[in-house]
Amino acid sequence: MVVLNKIYTRTGDDGSTALGTGHRVHKSNARVHAYGTVDETNAVVGLVRVRTVHRSLKELDDMLARIQNDLFDLGADLCTPDTGEKLEYEPLRIIPAQVERLEGEIDYLNKDLEPLRSFILPGGHPASANLHLARTVARRAERLMAEVAQDENEVISAAALKYINRLSDFFFVASRWVNHKYDGDVLWVPGKNR
Repeated sequence: MVVLNKIYTRTGDDGSTALGTGHRVHKSNARVHAYGTVDETNAVVGLVRVRTVHRSLKELDDMLARIQNDLFDLGADLCTPDTGEKLEYEPLRIIPAQVERLEGEIDYLNKDLEPLRSFILPGGHPASANLHLARTVARRAERLMAEVAQDENEVISAAALKYINRLSDFFFVASRWVNHKYDGDVLWVPGKNR
């Protein structure tokens, strides 16, 4: 259980932060960037949820609530590198079942949508526009995680990489699902303003 009775510790005043293993690294560390961007994704999901509490979007809101919890799991996974050393606790890791649930939800949301014949502009319903923002932030988190995974001294699990990849797909399909319920997708018109 997490207990936070004091918010500031002053331990990061020198520009360092502690990983879940207890090791201290600089706040500019690539792993810190990755889980910080996962946290940013979660904050954007919070903005989306302000718009999905309406009855007609409750089903999506329930999915987003699960995703917010998953994003904390992913942050915990990323902040505790698998160094092979024995820890005093079992680190929390993303598991394949979380990826599979997300895939099932993507398929569910996508089943009644028309196939795309154009790229989509972020917009339409406010929840849809914010889902596009969540998608782009999740893609940035994915790029940062992939960067960490390329380092031969670092490990990021396959399940964590799959989860963040599917998550941006989920946000894209969810944005279309919301717009489908309202006024439809905002389509890109190539060269429209030439």
